[in-house]
Amino acid sequence: MIRTETDGPLRVVTLDRPDRRNALDPDGLDALSAAVEQATEPVVYLHGAGEAFCAGADLSVVSELDREEAVAFAEHGQQVARTLETYDGVVVAGIDGAARGGGVELALACDIRVGTPEATLSESGVSLGLFGAWGGTARLSRIVGETVAMDISLSGRVLSGTEAREVGLLSRVVEEPRAVATEIAANDAGALRTIKQRIRDDDSVETQETRAAAAFGNLIADSNLESVSGE
Repeated sequence: MIRTETDGPLRVVTLDRPDRRNALDPDGLDALSAAVEQATEPVVYLHGAGEAFCAGADLSVVSELDREEAVAFAEHGQQVARTLETYDGVVVAGIDGAARGGGVELALACDIRVGTPEATLSESGVSLGLFGAWGGTARLSRIVGETVAMDISLSGRVLSGTEAREVGLLSRVVEEPRAVATEIAANDAGALRTIKQRIRDDDSVETQETRAAAAFGNLIADSNLESVSGE
C-alpha cells in the first residue's frame, strides 16, 4: 500500500493502491506514518501511483464505523497529517490526477504542493455529509484564507490545477512534480530545515527575529562559505 525509495537526498513515498485511487484505511495510514517517521533525507516526496494522488479515506471502511470508531479514525488521520507537517525536513506533495477529501488534507499538511496540468482537487466530503476531519479545515483556511476555504469546503466543487494554483492551494503546476522536489533537495539540508521552522513560526515578530538571528548564526558556524568565497 505504501512504497518507499531513496534517491540521494530525496525520499520518495508512493501511495500504492491504484485500484482504490490510493484511498487510505487504518493500515495505510499506519504505513504512511511509518514511512515518513523512518525517513532521514532532507526532502520527502509524496505522490500517488496510477491516475490519482489520493481519494482520501477508504469509504468502505468509514461506512462501517460507529461513533467512537469514527472519532478514533479521525484522530488517526490527524496524527498522520501532523507527522507530515512536523517532519524534520521538507515534504513535497506531487499531485497528478485526483486529490479528494483526505487526500487534499494530507497534501495540506505538506510544506509544498505541486500539481500537474491533470491535477484536480476537491473537499468532496460535504456531498456525503462529511468534512475534512484530518485537520484540513484549519489548514485550508490558513493556506488560502477563510473566504476561499469556505467556498471550497461548502461547495465541494472540483478545482483544476490551474485554479488551485491561482488561490494558493498549489505552488506550481508543472509536467513533472518530482523534478521540483529534486530541485529543492539539491539545497543545503540545514538551511531547508531552518527556513521551514522560520516560516512556520507564529510567535511574536520580536521573538521570531531573535530566533532567526540565532538560527542564522548556527548556519554560519556550520557553513563552508570561506571555500565558496575563495573560488
